[in-house]
Amino acid sequence: MTEQPSLAADAARFDVVILGGGSAGCVLAARLSEEASRSVLLVEAGQDLRPGEMPADIASPYPGRAYFNTDWTWPGLRVGMGKDPSNTGDATIRPYEQARILGGGSSINGIGANRGSPHDYAEWAAEGATGWGWADVLPYFRKLEHDLELGAETDLHGQDGPLPIQRVPRARHTPFARQVEAELGRQGHASREDQNGRWEDGVFPITVNLDREGRRTSTATVYLTTSVRARPNLTLWTGTEAERVLFQGRRAVGARLRRDGRVIDVAAGLVIVSNGALHSPALLLRSGVGPGRALQQLGIPVVAAREGVGRNLLEHPSIGVSAFIRPDTRLPGGEHYHIQSILRWSSGLEGTPPGDMHLAVNTRSGWHAVGHRIATLFNWVNKSYSQGSVTLASPDPGVRPAVDFRMLSDERDLVRLAQAFRLAAGVLRAPAMAGVVLEAFPSTYSAQVKKLLQPSWQNGVLTALAGPVMDRVPMVRSRILAMAQEGNAPLDVLCQDEEALRLHLRRHVGGVWHPCGTCRLGAADDPMAVCDPDGRVIGVEGLMVCDASVMPTIPCANLNVPVIMIAEKMADGVRAAGRAAAGGPVAGATAA
Repeated sequence: MTEQPSLAADAARFDVVILGGGSAGCVLAARLSEEASRSVLLVEAGQDLRPGEMPADIASPYPGRAYFNTDWTWPGLRVGMGKDPSNTGDATIRPYEQARILGGGSSINGIGANRGSPHDYAEWAAEGATGWGWADVLPYFRKLEHDLELGAETDLHGQDGPLPIQRVPRARHTPFARQVEAELGRQGHASREDQNGRWEDGVFPITVNLDREGRRTSTATVYLTTSVRARPNLTLWTGTEAERVLFQGRRAVGARLRRDGRVIDVAAGLVIVSNGALHSPALLLRSGVGPGRALQQLGIPVVAAREGVGRNLLEHPSIGVSAFIRPDTRLPGGEHYHIQSILRWSSGLEGTPPGDMHLAVNTRSGWHAVGHRIATLFNWVNKSYSQGSVTLASPDPGVRPAVDFRMLSDERDLVRLAQAFRLAAGVLRAPAMAGVVLEAFPSTYSAQVKKLLQPSWQNGVLTALAGPVMDRVPMVRSRILAMAQEGNAPLDVLCQDEEALRLHLRRHVGGVWHPCGTCRLGAADDPMAVCDPDGRVIGVEGLMVCDASVMPTIPCANLNVPVIMIAEKMADGVRAAGRAAAGGPVAGATAA
């Protein structure tokens, strides 16, 4: 076994080093550098994203080019999704996009901006994350947001935060989206107005983080503003990868980085790991924090044996049902947000909370000419229970972690995703939709489909030729759609044959790019908890984790806004701890 690496004597010194400049890392850097006496270094592997210099594909309200652009995601990351056919064989391996750019997911994600259910946070507290109940987190949801429509309702919404929040108004919904909402209404789903309001089932106009001009907002630009970046106590290094945390005994003292092709060390009184739910556990494992036997087998010196590192990997299992739709029901030309409404509904399965299911009404399913003609009802299990893992394939920082989501390994998730599939298929095939839907079919995010969704001139030319022909010649349209389905059973068969549907779901289940849970918060005496309720790694000193990996259970939400909330709350905790250590007042602060 190799010896634990030591900190270089000439290492640059900071009070706080934040490893990872995603949604959480940018928030932490902005908030912790507000106190001029604290020196902060923010480290990000990807490129910078500066205010006023956002590429058009990122700024666009249509995110379909951003999240499949390989310039802004980690190369070579492939994961296990479900298992075919009995969940006992080999996992279905697919590419999995994780942001590698300042701002992380907030720079390339689907722009959804919702919080989850009060039940989610009660569940966190019950899992040992004391201080994370709904009453504890609501002030931070209000703090982060500038609600452009409901900010004056200060009991539930915020009006002074950095992140603009708005709803896509029904007046701008496409005819397709309006017809879907009408059909859902006929099926008994009520029309609602505020996705971040009272937790109840219904059809809502989607809530998004777009500014008044309809542009994406990233934590890289609304938290790390030009004035924040000018602070002399804040240092920002992009193009810099974190290889490991460095320890003296059980105290974290800094980090080893790779920058401009060379390895450098930095020293810190506090190291905060903020690399996301897949890369944060990998960084801890490389640093000697994790299951002791697994670390020893890789020749990594054990600093702290924490069995929970990399365990409890959670995602929202998803599946789509798509439709080639009539030309006059599509989105107009230009840049428009593609999801206009969502259905929140309750499965009624015993033991599941209210609002445990989610359906997004997408009027556009790709950036190109074919995707513009295809709408999708995209379903996911909003409160999922299947657990996977993140492990190291090698101690080499250049080797991607081994990720197996084990989607649908919990029967409750499989049962409810089948419910969701049938609901979506029933909407698209309803008599009232007959004049809108020209052809309905099961859809997937397979490796081949993702390849066609990458923004490239070849894909642009190919689809520009195919799209108009698909409008004019139904036979050609059907053949192209059949090719995209890669041999899936027809929709009629899947709706009528339960075993065929289960097989389809196991083979084609996807996620929603919502990984979490792999460094979860919990009580200090919980052997599977990685961090205490303040985010401090149990068993060591001077080390925290702050990102989606600390979530004890998965919230019924897109994860970006909950992650920003976590970072706001933990930043307050660090600042309060600093004031307490200096003998200053801490009243009203969250103790760290």
